[in-house]
Amino acid sequence: MLTGTTTSDDEPPTEADTADTGAPTAPTAPTAPTAPFASSPRGARFARRLAVRWMEDWGYPPESDASCAVALVVGELTANAVRHGHVPGHGCRIRLGLDEEAGLVRIEVCDAAAAKRLPAAPPPTCPDGESGRGLLLVDVLAVRWGWTPRQPVGKTVWAEVSTEPAT
Repeated sequence: MLTGTTTSDDEPPTEADTADTGAPTAPTAPTAPTAPFASSPRGARFARRLAVRWMEDWGYPPESDASCAVALVVGELTANAVRHGHVPGHGCRIRLGLDEEAGLVRIEVCDAAAAKRLPAAPPPTCPDGESGRGLLLVDVLAVRWGWTPRQPVGKTVWAEVSTEPAT
């Protein structure tokens, strides 16, 4: 059973839902691991730190492999949401769900840019390029990942990361 998730038809948050620091205005108890974050680098950094805190609340210390993998995936997905999914007047949202039986953490990052679709696979990158490796990292760290459109606007990019030690 996936805990701490909400339905996919939630509306993306507006920038008014977040403070200038990217901090959510609503409480962020571990029983409700979803929060808006500002569509800015600072907001993406906040979302990554929040995900690590939620992982710790679930019993995965920040230095654990599971927490580090989740932090990297959240960092890449939120950075992409800020860079490629920014729509003026709208923020982004992060959700984490723990499925203890399956040994997975589901990460969902929502933005309001419905017209900007993700590729089905990570794009090839130039070895000397300065960017373009984010989805490659997600592809390596996640058991599976993808995206879904959101109603009435936007998209949700999701990834599932194993909490089990690598073999």
